[in-house]
Amino acid sequence: MPVKNRFAELQEEITAWRRDIHENPEILFETHRTSAMVADKLRDFGCDEVVTGIGRTGVVGVIKGKSDTKGKVIGLRADMDALPIHEATGLDYASKTPGAMHACGHDGHTAMLLGAAKYLSETRNFDGTVVVIFQPAEEGGGGGREMCEDGMMERWNIQEVYGMHNWPGQPVGRFAIRPGAFFAATDQFDITFEGRGGHAAKPHETVDTTVMTAQAVLALQTIASRNADPIDQVVVSVTSFETSSKAFNVIPQKVQIKGTVRTMSKDMRDLAEKRIKEICNGVAATFDGRADVTYIRGYPVMVNSEEQTDFAAQVARSVSGDCEEAPLVMGGEDFAFMLEERPGAYILVGNGDTAMVHHPEYNFNDEAIPAGCSWWAEIVEQRMPAA
Repeated sequence: MPVKNRFAELQEEITAWRRDIHENPEILFETHRTSAMVADKLRDFGCDEVVTGIGRTGVVGVIKGKSDTKGKVIGLRADMDALPIHEATGLDYASKTPGAMHACGHDGHTAMLLGAAKYLSETRNFDGTVVVIFQPAEEGGGGGREMCEDGMMERWNIQEVYGMHNWPGQPVGRFAIRPGAFFAATDQFDITFEGRGGHAAKPHETVDTTVMTAQAVLALQTIASRNADPIDQVVVSVTSFETSSKAFNVIPQKVQIKGTVRTMSKDMRDLAEKRIKEICNGVAATFDGRADVTYIRGYPVMVNSEEQTDFAAQVARSVSGDCEEAPLVMGGEDFAFMLEERPGAYILVGNGDTAMVHHPEYNFNDEAIPAGCSWWAEIVEQRMPAA
């Protein structure tokens, strides 16, 4: 394992950073404490440049190699934000902020990239420049998009970009990756059906929105079963159904449903949006009502570049001895915005037998730190070998 010995030495220190971040979770763009901690450490490491406020609360550090004969620049990205979940781990370093916790391991991602930045700042054993990217608001806020919109890629001439996520159920420190579409596009819909409310004893005098909406919920499932090519992926989930009246004897005037759509291609994404609008408007018209459909596009499909994925897998094998082919993931990941701007790859590192991410009993496994840090460092040293 090329650099793991150094990270074994640093593991206790990196673990302390991780647990401090875990104890003080911050949501979306409110990563003020975490961002300040990251920026202070990057300065302490001796980074050549440290810039805050990219993508509101994002932090960028620049580390130059011993030489720069080819002008190569690689970006490494970690996310910093937590989730609005009440922690149930009972850990000594559990969240001190009620209703917020690091339930997705971003505390570990940030700590591992800090560890790699410390090592790379010490050794500088590469030919080119590495840009370490610490991003807020991955969990639904689109912080990656905002960092790109702030001109991050152009400002530092980033040519390739790499990301990592821990993965419960995968052996600790073992890697998995796949080329092409990897994480799904994640969209949302918010639909209000309106009819004519009235007394439940006189349904013939009403336009019953509950019946109307129930028909629409069932019809929406035909997008996957009858509109989509069976070998393509689409998930349409209605997750909220709320009537405008809670009384036993009132047929409500309005019913609101909400949900999410997950797809793995642009064409399927377009089809899902089109059919949701057509189905809801059609069902509403059939019942003499109307539908107000709001469709919100979220994160795009995250697509790993072929060449960079092959390289990332090669590096993973050099670190842990193996790299499996990862399954398709129907969850979203806003690293997708960075991969739309530059070629790159996103890899999974095993978190062991822990609760799944977004669970109140989840915790990042500190034993994964040496492998994760080593992968970051080796991405730089193998992609930009010292001249």
